[in-house]
Amino acid sequence: MAARQGDASHWDQVYGQGDSSRSWYQTRPTMSLRMLQLAGTRPSDSLIDIGGGAAPLVDGLLDRGFTDLTVLDISQAGLRYAQQRVGPAARRVSWVLADVLSWQSERRYRLWHDRAVFHFLTDSHAQQRYLNTLTEAVESGGRIVIATFAADGPSQCSGLPVTRYSPDSLAERLGHRFTVLATEREEHQTPSGATQPFTWLLAQQF
Repeated sequence: MAARQGDASHWDQVYGQGDSSRSWYQTRPTMSLRMLQLAGTRPSDSLIDIGGGAAPLVDGLLDRGFTDLTVLDISQAGLRYAQQRVGPAARRVSWVLADVLSWQSERRYRLWHDRAVFHFLTDSHAQQRYLNTLTEAVESGGRIVIATFAADGPSQCSGLPVTRYSPDSLAERLGHRFTVLATEREEHQTPSGATQPFTWLLAQQF
């Protein structure tokens, strides 16, 4: 993410406070797996998890036999959490330490997954840079799963402002190169017991 949206040092510090205490923490990535199932994802499909950090999605996909997984995050600390948790299976994953706004993919992916990165981009320039990266990294006909805070969700997370989206406003921001296939609403329960509404969107790139 751009420095104004939280640079690597910010996120390393956030992860340093303990992953399981963070508001995004979940023991099982239920909605991510549900949306990927709706996308018709197969274990042989290439998939990149944007901002995956310490998230448990990679564990669930490895357990399901996925063979072409990439996890990208701006935080070395976040990636380290996941690598240590996954253990020897970490060798079966490509780990990319990078800012998604400046990263240039050397390949294309069938699936792009992002739970709670895009909503940290609060200006149109950063949003467009993200979408340019997405467009270049996803193959024609590939599918994307994006989750953001819902329109009635929190206005901040981890000390940073966020942009909140309804299904319609998120689809509009993605633009005409994507066809929306499904949307869902999630009431995420944080470790502290608070409820955070999320908007989930599954789309296909032309």
